[in-house]
Amino acid sequence: MYLAKVNYNKENVVEILCSVLRDIINDNTVVVCIGTDRAIGDALGPLVGTMLKNSDFNFPVYGTLDNPIHALNIYESIEHIKKAHPNGNFLAIDACLGAKNNIGNIQVREGPILPGKGVGKKLPQIGNYSIVGIVDKIDENNRFSFNNVRLSFILELAELISLSLLLST
Repeated sequence: MYLAKVNYNKENVVEILCSVLRDIINDNTVVVCIGTDRAIGDALGPLVGTMLKNSDFNFPVYGTLDNPIHALNIYESIEHIKKAHPNGNFLAIDACLGAKNNIGNIQVREGPILPGKGVGKKLPQIGNYSIVGIVDKIDENNRFSFNNVRLSFILELAELISLSLLLST
């Protein structure tokens, strides 16, 4: 279920995201950022994680540029995070593929992220809530179209999501 859906270049995007995030974030919140910096389009999660860590965010953050959570380590990472925070209110963040007219949308959803779905992988889901940034269109002929995305675009999405989280606490 969508709690918010807003395009990144809308004037009041941060205010819209903050209004929803304030209702989601509580004392048990744990942020889990999914992705890798080996593909620009998939770096959204680790960029957000790094920005939050560098800003002394008030809650635990997993998944950064230095320690990403990606397809090769996601099973162990999720197991470790859930053990460390048995009562965690998990907020997962990831890049996502979508319809061409949805590129640039930031969505806050109730429910988990399904990592790897857009590129045909079945990986464990995570999150009581999730934030996704739609970074490129789904291309059935090229499931790895994440590589056609501009870094400046991903960085702008990451900054908006990070700022919204920081201002929500």
